[in-house]
Amino acid sequence: MELLEETPHRFRIERHGDMRVPGVVFASRALLSDAQQALGQVVSVATLPGIVDASYAMPDIHWGYGFPIGGVAATDVDDGGVVSPGGVGFDISCGVRLLAADCDRDQLRPALDAVMDGLDRAIPRGAGPGGVWRPGGPGELERVLEGGARYAVEQGHGEERDLARCEDRGAVGDAEVGQVGGRARERGLGQVGSLGSANHFLEVQQVAEVYDQAAADAFGIARGQITVMIHCGSRGLGHQICTDHVRAMDRAMTRYGIAVPDRQLACTPVTSPEGQAYLGAMAAAANYGRANRQLLTEAARRVFRRAASVRLSLVYDVSHNLAKLETHEVGGRRRRLCVHRKGATRAFPPGHRELPEDLRDQGQPVLIPGTMGTASYVLAGVAQGGAFFSTCHGAGRRMSRHQAARSITGRELRARLERDGIAARPLSWRGLTEEAPEAYKDVGEVVAASESAGLCRIVARLVPLGVVKG
Repeated sequence: MELLEETPHRFRIERHGDMRVPGVVFASRALLSDAQQALGQVVSVATLPGIVDASYAMPDIHWGYGFPIGGVAATDVDDGGVVSPGGVGFDISCGVRLLAADCDRDQLRPALDAVMDGLDRAIPRGAGPGGVWRPGGPGELERVLEGGARYAVEQGHGEERDLARCEDRGAVGDAEVGQVGGRARERGLGQVGSLGSANHFLEVQQVAEVYDQAAADAFGIARGQITVMIHCGSRGLGHQICTDHVRAMDRAMTRYGIAVPDRQLACTPVTSPEGQAYLGAMAAAANYGRANRQLLTEAARRVFRRAASVRLSLVYDVSHNLAKLETHEVGGRRRRLCVHRKGATRAFPPGHRELPEDLRDQGQPVLIPGTMGTASYVLAGVAQGGAFFSTCHGAGRRMSRHQAARSITGRELRARLERDGIAARPLSWRGLTEEAPEAYKDVGEVVAASESAGLCRIVARLVPLGVVKG
């Protein structure tokens, strides 16, 4: 496979074989040094019916289920375009929420240990059940699936301003609860308001650098300020929805004359009954993910209030695992597209009508979680942003969890973090070592490549002070 460097941090894979569009990868040679398997998936995605423009990949690209993680692909809804659950992934609406505290590090320092101990007790995590709130039966779970963060706020778990600073104002409007299967509901009922495991976390941070003062002022962050970042998704409910609908589409593809090079790319036309069923269930899972982060926000607020008399305000909440119906210009005309973003974040430009009025002049906030012991970033969408106004979503793995766990012990990693001034509160030693910083690409290189490629601009860098892990 030949990668042609078109411009700095933009590579092209020319059409060959069954590809309907070229592949376009935003990265550096160094970031792609271990991405051969994922680049093969970029090629496979380019064969999907109805795909337009290109099969895109972000600088944090790595292998995933069907689509690469860091993959973006849009299909033309009115020209037989398909929707593929593999283009969203199992953790539907996995995303990031950033909260800003009304204090700086010096003010928080005397209470930091108490805050971390409080978060350790208050934040449910791990692979099994357990959450900060249990719906009062299937009927209330349905209201969570329909209303997302909006329903949580209506029930007293947050404030109205939270919704203004949340993608889709806290809920996707076209959720179809009837398309969520019984097993998915069963799994979701006991996990509302929980982090889960793997790469999910709640991190107490400090704003170390501000690179775009106007954007930082609009977003509500300042140099030296304390922030809290929450990274989680739709837990077992989203996983089960993906599993159920991949199976349904795999059975249905032959009826639509669709053949794909990898069964993990199972898909059907967006307008088909199977496509509509998946999109409705996916939207319900997205609302579950939004409610999940809203409830964890309230749990964190209670801890900060009790331990440090500190208030937390929402900066923004955005997902990086979704398929959304959007209108974009392709080939000189406006088209209705199904935009898959898997391990990629939407990055709408300044002036976009879907942004809150107080953010519209600066573009959409984009939240990029890094790794324990390194840094996270706040970015902003830019005019003429590429890949349907999308950018990276994180550092991107370069080492499997098994490899990471063999590279260092949990106690060694925790001691190293604490030497660097980072208080770690893991649920398990194994969970900590699987997410060791060396298991990931350099997040600074990832965001620099994203900015250089014209996908976004860097607003601020955040450094960790304490992390709660599954």
